[in-house]
Amino acid sequence: MYISPPIWEAIFFSITLSCPPSNSIFLPHCKPKPAFIPVKPIYWLICLLFIPKLLCAQYSVTDTTVTDQNRTFKYESLIIPAALITYGVVGLNNPQIQEWDQDINTKYSKQGKHKGMVDEYLQYTPAASVYALNAFGVEGKHRFKERTVILGTAAILAGVPVTILKNQRTVIRPNGKNAFSFPSGHTTLAFLGAEFLHQEYKDVSIWYGVAGYTVATLTGLYRVYNNNHWFSDVVAGAGIGILATKIAYWVYPLIENVLFKKKEQLSGIVAPFYNGYEFGAVASFRW
Repeated sequence: MYISPPIWEAIFFSITLSCPPSNSIFLPHCKPKPAFIPVKPIYWLICLLFIPKLLCAQYSVTDTTVTDQNRTFKYESLIIPAALITYGVVGLNNPQIQEWDQDINTKYSKQGKHKGMVDEYLQYTPAASVYALNAFGVEGKHRFKERTVILGTAAILAGVPVTILKNQRTVIRPNGKNAFSFPSGHTTLAFLGAEFLHQEYKDVSIWYGVAGYTVATLTGLYRVYNNNHWFSDVVAGAGIGILATKIAYWVYPLIENVLFKKKEQLSGIVAPFYNGYEFGAVASFRW
């Protein structure tokens, strides 16, 4: 008797928030950043953005958005992402921050030179690593269904503000291609994934989170180096990504109670994406 192979049923969903095409005509209020000089405050800003996880690595096991005992939200965990977002937003109209942006761009970006595509792939690495580690038997905090819902929620929470802010077209990219510079979508996705990796594996080893944040940092630096973003764009993007993931972990129990009242076997994969104009998530499930 012939027995048919297992039936795979997949649901693909894409939550896509689109920006106008890159050749859109700039609005009159879209003005480039002014030229300027300063330099030293830049370095502590880089430290504020990229080093906190390394400096506080020994405490990262207890640095969680939601406690396991009573699911209480820990507001102090929002200080760093809120500070990063505030810095980026203030920079939209602050001459001093705009001068720092211009100075960093002048000194460190590859203006008019050949640019690499490393950041196009690095942005996905932290989030994809969670699924890769589980596939190789290194189990994180949540099962597939749970972590997929959390990641999808984070992608939506990050994608909405990023798309709204980009569509304001208030900041022209350093390379002059379009006015969708603020905030950096690639950096948002990279730091979203880094915090996701940190939350899933902080109880296994702090170094998974350190590795994720290192890759996210490189993504942000490459966006500046490739002359695609101002430094303040990257700072704001990092804050949005981290904040979105922390909130996603906080609200997950509520989502679970509404959507998953009975247990069922589920497997598959999820992949958030950002291609320069669209920010969203694509997932494939089998049950």
